[in-house]
Amino acid sequence: MGYSHIPAPHAAAVEAFYEKYFNPYVNFHRPSGVPEEVANAKGKIRRVYRWYATPWEILRQLPGLAGHLKEDVTIADLERQARAQTDTAAAREMQVAKQKLFASFRPRLSA
Repeated sequence: MGYSHIPAPHAAAVEAFYEKYFNPYVNFHRPSGVPEEVANAKGKIRRVYRWYATPWEILRQLPGLAGHLKEDVTIADLERQARAQTDTAAAREMQVAKQKLFASFRPRLSA
C-alpha cells in the first residue's frame, strides 16, 4: 500500500484485502531471493542469492514443521492452499482485487 496514511473508514477494507488476497499470494506464489552469506579471501561477507523460493517453500524445509504451526493449522491445509491456484492465477486475482479496493477509495462525484 505504500507509506501513506490510510483513513480509518478504509482500514477494514485494506485489512480484508491483505488477509484474503495479498498475504496468500506472497506466501504461496511469489518467490523471493533466499540470501546466502559468502566470505571472500579477505573475510568480507556478502550476500548472494542462488535460491529463489516462496515463504511456504522455505518454511517446508524446517525440521519438525508441524510442531511450529498453530493447533488448527495442518501441513496438508497449507499444501492445499498453495496448490489451489497457479502462481499466475493468484497474481491476477490479487491485482483485480487491488484495483477494486483502490477504486473504492475514490470520491464519488454526485450529479
